[in-house]
Amino acid sequence: MSQRALDDEGLLKKIKEIFIASKGRYGSPRVFKSLLAAGIAVGRKRVERLMKAANLRGRVVRVTRRMPAFRDFIKKGKNHLLEVGNATKLDAVWVADITYLKVKGRWQYLATVMDQYSRRILGWSLSEARNMRLSVSALMYALKKRNYPKDVIVHTDRGIEYTGYLFQETLVKYGLTHSVNRPGHCTDNAFMESFYHSLKAELIRGTSFNSATELRKELKC
Repeated sequence: MSQRALDDEGLLKKIKEIFIASKGRYGSPRVFKSLLAAGIAVGRKRVERLMKAANLRGRVVRVTRRMPAFRDFIKKGKNHLLEVGNATKLDAVWVADITYLKVKGRWQYLATVMDQYSRRILGWSLSEARNMRLSVSALMYALKKRNYPKDVIVHTDRGIEYTGYLFQETLVKYGLTHSVNRPGHCTDNAFMESFYHSLKAELIRGTSFNSATELRKELKC
């Protein structure tokens, strides 16, 4: 055996002693530090190589982050439309959602608010950022257009754009009731899903927009 091989054999013996003493918990980084602490000058990669060749692997503990508060937050809210049914008059139920539209390879986000009874779009907002300000902007557009009606049920999905504090504060401020999809039931907001399907089929599909301004102009028509 070469001197290098003999040195590796001696070093591996010390590595095994440290590994066994740790009850198999130490991987190469911690074994390396233990060797240095014991006054043994050695390279980190050498320790890693020897441990790999000897099939010495430290036990890895998978850390699971429990998020009960987040799960509870997502579950909050109620689908009021299951109780009241579809709207039978104007400004009784509004439905809202956000969709993606692409302009020259970049996503634009369109938030809309529809009166469920008339199927008329009351408010919309277009932005490069998908956030609560976008959804609030579309809602404020609708409120202003309809002269700030009270007791309207606003139905949305459970996205943070609608369950977040800014949107919730706006609902409370203007006396609106929030209704949300049941978890796993995207069809609860079928009116908006249908509208977006028609919008993309008639306006977006097969059309290229050179700018967000051009897209905005077409949406206004």
